[in-house]
Amino acid sequence: MEYKRLGKHGIQVSTLSLGSWLTFGGQISNDVAEGLMKTAYDVGVNFFDNAEAYAHGRSEIVMGDILKKMQWDRSTYVISSKVYWGGDKPNQLGLSRKHVVEACNAALKRLQMEYLDLFFCHRPDKHTPIEETVWAMNILIQQGKILYWGTSEWSAQEIMEAYSVARQYNLIPPAMEQPQYNMFHRQRFEVEYAQLYKTIGMGTTVWSPLASGLISDKYISDLNASSRLNRPGLEWLKETVLQNNAIEKVLALKPIAADLGMTLPQLGIAWCATNPNVSTVILGATRVEQLEETLKSLESLPKITPDVLQAIENVLQNKPEQPEY
Repeated sequence: MEYKRLGKHGIQVSTLSLGSWLTFGGQISNDVAEGLMKTAYDVGVNFFDNAEAYAHGRSEIVMGDILKKMQWDRSTYVISSKVYWGGDKPNQLGLSRKHVVEACNAALKRLQMEYLDLFFCHRPDKHTPIEETVWAMNILIQQGKILYWGTSEWSAQEIMEAYSVARQYNLIPPAMEQPQYNMFHRQRFEVEYAQLYKTIGMGTTVWSPLASGLISDKYISDLNASSRLNRPGLEWLKETVLQNNAIEKVLALKPIAADLGMTLPQLGIAWCATNPNVSTVILGATRVEQLEETLKSLESLPKITPDVLQAIENVLQNKPEQPEY
């Protein structure tokens, strides 16, 4: 396993990490979840991603029980949670000081931990002043309940506003962002955030490197009823993924992967990991064998040469235009 700094910050995260969205506490059994975490940890994965919204908190309970059972040295792994969607009552939603603090305490209880390494604002909250959220995160850091805080799916403008507020009041600014990033979702990561990597040293923990399974053989033949794109409540995902001739492009990527001795998922993950602004790529899996395949993407990184990258661009035809500064 290789490790990278989280942007300019001292903490190191494995280039590949394991997430629990849509799997832990719901789609897979607790035994499978345990197998996934052990498989990942045994090859050097040190970052495990979670959130209060995942399976309505059950995902964190499952992960906490596994970590307690494994008895791994706490200094050898990094755990995250996210705050925004805590429930359906007025103060269980958003980024108010009340919800941020209560969500952190609840996550610590579910995970059976004394502190979180990373704590994300799961989405921007347009009804709460950014100053209030920044102060709340700073309080949690001072209390030793979190070590680093960051954002997820915030605009560059919102991130810079939070950073500026922190600097104005001598508080600790956001350290990382968790955006979607894959071959079919590039604009924000590659263009909108471009200056943030340089100016504030922002780290990134990117999710959906396979575009929710699109960059695999899963959807090439048909969209079976068991796929996540057909799950109730994820209609937005289906509309986002299956557009702009995506299936045809995936078919055209297959021979590139085959020539390199790689599977489509390995190609998609390795492509993400070659971007120097990616701190870690979050993997998801429902089977140990699936995770073992995607973890091997790291071995394929040297194969992603400039010529290979250009061949991929020739297929995708979606390279974002960089603005002239």
